[in-house]
Amino acid sequence: MEIFVLVFVLFAVVLVFMGIKTVPQGYEFTLERFGKYTRTLRPGLHFIVPFMDRIGSRVSMMETVLDVPSQEVITKDNAVVQVDGVVFYQVLQAARASYEVLNMERAVLNLTMTNLRTVMGSMDLDELLSERDKINARLLNIVDDATEPWGVKITRIEIKDITPPRDLVESMARQMKAEREKRALVLEAEGDRQAAILRAEGEKQSAILESEGRKEAAFRDSEAREREAQAEAQATKDVSDAIASGDVQAVNYFVAQKYVEALGLFANSPNQKILFMPLDAANVIGALGGVAEIAREAFGKNDNDGSKPNKREVA
Repeated sequence: MEIFVLVFVLFAVVLVFMGIKTVPQGYEFTLERFGKYTRTLRPGLHFIVPFMDRIGSRVSMMETVLDVPSQEVITKDNAVVQVDGVVFYQVLQAARASYEVLNMERAVLNLTMTNLRTVMGSMDLDELLSERDKINARLLNIVDDATEPWGVKITRIEIKDITPPRDLVESMARQMKAEREKRALVLEAEGDRQAAILRAEGEKQSAILESEGRKEAAFRDSEAREREAQAEAQATKDVSDAIASGDVQAVNYFVAQKYVEALGLFANSPNQKILFMPLDAANVIGALGGVAEIAREAFGKNDNDGSKPNKREVA
């Protein structure tokens, strides 16, 4: 009897342990009764009916990463490239992920690989290399729509590497080098053009300023000559008035001035010359005497301010 009681107690303890189930955080368990899905066990402590209920699937509800193996893709312009990537997904409904698809991870991986070839095969190589964000977005939309019935959410799809063939890489490098050299030549030509424009503009401004300078100089030379001519005319008029009034000394002064200026120009000329002195020295001395007489008369007038001028008869 004691043995029977002990066996019964042990059996009850085993039943209790079999009926207690603990679901860890980040997981959900599906519960089946006689092989049929009944409900989903959330994280925490749960009680089930032993021998009638059992755990069907243990599903991770955390975001999971799948590596997409490298594969060959033929682009729209018949270039063969090696492509690989990663897929990020998360199970939203454990029951659908367990019973709507068999081997969910393999299904997501194969679906991604086939659509990767489809999307990238519809693009040119240049577009393939420059628009990864566009490829990722198109793949994400297609794969996410396809996995929605499975209770799976595709959060991201990223292309890791796109590797063209070696000969194609070398050809692209030569093309890029030629393009850069072309841009350099264009920039250099544009710089030369700009420099020529600036240089021509500077020469234009310089010519304008030089012309303005010549115009100003010519104006001032003309003004100086005009004043000199006015002074010369005034001097000639004064001499003419002196002659008309019978002052012979003024004539001598005028002749002596021109005579001395002519001798000075002759002496300063760069040609070789022989000068015999005196050159009609008596005339020169006489003219100088007339100059002295004019000076004495001028000073005499200044000393005798207010007196009548000394009139001389012309001999």
